[in-house]
Order: sequence, then structure tokens, then C-alpha cells
Amino acid sequence: FMMPSIVDKAPVLVAISSSGTAPVLTSKLKEMIEIMIPGSIDKLANLLGSYRARVKDTIANLDQRRQFWQDLLESEIPEMVYSGNEDAAIEAIEQRLRDRLQAAKTGRKMGEVYLVGAGPGDPDLLTLRALRLMYKADVVLYDRLVSDEIMQKLRPDADKIYMGKEQAKPSVGQETINEMLVRLAQEGKRVLRLKGGDPFIFGRGGEELETLAQAGVPFQVVPGITAANGCAAYAGIPLTHRDHAQSVRFVTGHRKDGSVDLNWAGLVAEQETLVFYMGLSKVAAICHGLRQAGLPDTWPIMLVANASQPEQQSLVGTLADMPERLAAQPLPSPCLIMVGSVVSMVAHSPAARLSQTQCWQQH
Repeated sequence: FMMPSIVDKAPVLVAISSSGTAPVLTSKLKEMIEIMIPGSIDKLANLLGSYRARVKDTIANLDQRRQFWQDLLESEIPEMVYSGNEDAAIEAIEQRLRDRLQAAKTGRKMGEVYLVGAGPGDPDLLTLRALRLMYKADVVLYDRLVSDEIMQKLRPDADKIYMGKEQAKPSVGQETINEMLVRLAQEGKRVLRLKGGDPFIFGRGGEELETLAQAGVPFQVVPGITAANGCAAYAGIPLTHRDHAQSVRFVTGHRKDGSVDLNWAGLVAEQETLVFYMGLSKVAAICHGLRQAGLPDTWPIMLVANASQPEQQSLVGTLADMPERLAAQPLPSPCLIMVGSVVSMVAHSPAARLSQTQCWQQH
């Protein structure tokens, strides 16, 4: 038999086992868990247990009952118990039950929408708040840029609806997505709008927020690590550097109509890093536009695909030769384009992945 490490906060019990592989590791995990779990977790568990039957009688629907408990645990009530103020906690629970009964009588039913940035792809880069809301959601509307590893963090029984957009392929229109968010929330559901990167950096989160506000739907916005930050960090180069760039600019790789008619003259500054989003198919036009506006042919440029993920790839070159290099070594989408003197630092970075090293050697 194997003896697991036990964290005993009866009626809460946590058992940790490594199947006999690493007993010292289980002891370490026990220490970590004991630090994380409040000392009065047993009082909170007993208090919640005393209300189980009553809550079940009050809220017959299983999903609504689970939502009630989840909302309660994310409220101020646990902190009341931990601080020894159980009377206030009981009164707060009673008030929530009264509110629930009143809502049932009036037929009022309104959910909530979470606009959450999932980061560039590595699940370790999710924020703690994003993880909490991901596990609360009843319905998830997710984009193509959300990695499979992040999708595995969602609540298993949540409804998952794909909203991905790919160039030259049929996709769900933004207006339809906006309408779906409002309709699902008005049905009383907690709706997660999960986007790659940050929802407000080329993620069209602003359009969704406007629609929700106009419809009177409650919402939360959770920022995420935008692709530019993840791309630079995992490629091992900075976006700004005292010797290379005193500013950084995020630029769309194409306009709403698909053109690349950008203000090229306004983008030319040798002490600045440019990051182009959604520009993989427009690399030749971007390189030409920047060269015509005054950047030298030898100016460094790097393309990074699937940033922060195990399959990350990159290609390093100059404005003059990048279109030819990309044609010889195509990269998949999503792909970010970084232009600036900081790109030259990739050859010296110990943080660069193998793919970066290989690409640089080819260069």
C-alpha cells in the first residue's frame, strides 16, 4: 500500500499521492496546499453544509443551484467566516436566498458576459481571474487563436461554440456574435467570450462591449497578455531597449476592407519597434511600404508563428529579403511581424527556442 500525504481540515480532506514515485514531492505539495487553504476552511464547509437542503428546496434547477454556490463562494461571505464574523455571513446567505426567491417571483433572469483574454497560447500565461471565470461559464464562445491546452482548462460540461475567423473561409459575422452574447446572457447564462491575446488589442472586444452595454447586460473584462508581449518574451528579445528602441507600436496588418493602405511615413522611426498583427498574407506589401517610406533595405524583421506554444516557429531576415524567405519557408497563421533594431538581438538571446536558432543560422 501507499501512504498519501494528508491535509486534514475536517470535513475538508485533501490527499496527495505520487503513486510511490516521489514521497518528498508529495510532502512539499502538502506544505504548499496548507499555506493556500485558510485555517477556518472547516467552519466555512460546515456553514455551507448546513444550508444544502434549504438551497436545494429553494432552487430546484441543478445548474442554477451550482451557480448560486459559485457566486456565494466568490462573494464576501467566505472572508466573513475566516475573520470570525459568522453571524454576518449567515445574514448575507439569508439575503441571497431572499433575493433568489424574489427573482423567481418576478421572472427576472439575467446572466453575465465575461470578455476574457486567453493570452498568446501558453496556458501558464493565463491570469488567475481568467481561470476563475473560465471555470464558471455555462457557455463559451471561443476564437481560433485559443490553444487546445487552454480549452482544456474550461469547465468540462460547458457548451463550447467555435467563433473562429480564417482568411478566405466562411465565418460567423461580428454582428451575429454580438447578438449571441446578448441573447445567451438574457437567458440567464454566464457567457465566456474567450479571445486569443488581449480582447481590446485587435480583438474587437470594444464592439462587443458596446453591444452589451446598450442591451443592459452585465459584463466583466479580463485583460490578457497580448501576442506581441508573448512573442517577444518567448523569442528572447525585448520590445524596447535603451540602445535599440525607445517606443513600441502595435499596428494592424490590414484595414477593415483588407487593404494595407497604412500611413507608412508615420511608421518610420529607427528608434521604434513595430509589431504588425494579422499581416502574414501582407508581408511583401508591409516590407515594400516601409522601404518606400525610408527604412533601409537591411532593416531587421522577424516573423513568429504560434508564439509561446510548443510549435512556435520564426523567420528572421531584412525588409529586402523577407518576402523571398517567407516564400521559401512558409509559416502558418497566426503569425506576428516584428520590425526594428531589437530583432538583431535574437541571435544572442539564450531564451530563443531551437526554431529561432535554426532560422538565424539559415539567415
